[in-house]
Amino acid sequence: MPTFSKATATRAASGTVINALAKELPQFIGGSADLAPSTKTWIDGASAIMPNDFSGKNIHFGVREHGMGAVMNGILFHGGFRVFGATFFVFSDYMRATLRIAALSKIPAIYVFTHDSFYVGEDGPTHEPVEHIAALRCMPNMTVIRPADPAETTAAWIAALKNKKGPTALLLTRQNLDVIDRTVYPAANSVENGAYTLCDTGTGDPQLIMIATGSEVQLALQAAKALTGVNVRVVSMPSWELFERQPKMYKDSVLLPTCTKRMALEAGSSFGWERYIGMSGAKVTLDHYGASAPCKKLEQEFGFTVDAVVEKAKALLNK
Repeated sequence: MPTFSKATATRAASGTVINALAKELPQFIGGSADLAPSTKTWIDGASAIMPNDFSGKNIHFGVREHGMGAVMNGILFHGGFRVFGATFFVFSDYMRATLRIAALSKIPAIYVFTHDSFYVGEDGPTHEPVEHIAALRCMPNMTVIRPADPAETTAAWIAALKNKKGPTALLLTRQNLDVIDRTVYPAANSVENGAYTLCDTGTGDPQLIMIATGSEVQLALQAAKALTGVNVRVVSMPSWELFERQPKMYKDSVLLPTCTKRMALEAGSSFGWERYIGMSGAKVTLDHYGASAPCKKLEQEFGFTVDAVVEKAKALLNK
């Protein structure tokens, strides 16, 4: 599988992984709802499947997410293939019924949902998903994975291929994310556990647990370092569903029951985070629609900065 050494959007990292998988898995096919250049889902060196010619690996689904999901379901019901379909995450609404059929039927569809947050920027609120993460997480049998960096994206794809008891949704960024240094954070290869301790900034039991997903993991790491004198545990939680499949002993080792000061960091709806941070936990989330502006401007406006996170953390610790 590919490795990454420089900042890369997780959609681009996913595209690299897709092409690596296609070379090894003859049954691996897929496409997008007319967004292959943006979702990075074209299999290089392979043709498109055409009428009377099924030798290719790429599927032109057209601008119809519902139709794409239905075709994927049909292929998987037939058997013999592992198929993926891609679109912008906000457009997952258009294929809700086919997502539900896949989940209900426990078939292993893989959805590549890119442009996963308000960091889409100038595309504006119509293209910036907010409630969509919560909407997928509440669907039975759906596994949602939001990787924190290019390397976690590789691991997310492996987890998706291993999941044969239901569909998997990969939520991927438009913006570049730095590669987390595995020599500094050796635990950062534990995606299949759903969540794992990335670091403790001090010794002994943590005084505060920051739980983050996707692009917010690196924000949590930066904020934890800025909270001098406080032992902060940073937890990367790419998948609630994978985490819930772990034994209670493992879950308690990551989210220590004795540490009740907890924060959730995710560029999406806060809905449901109470299960991990409690009713009094702090949230760096988005419970309103986005706006059309450069992503750096939006992160300032929406409170996704180190200073804003540190301020919320201090307020929580002082309660």
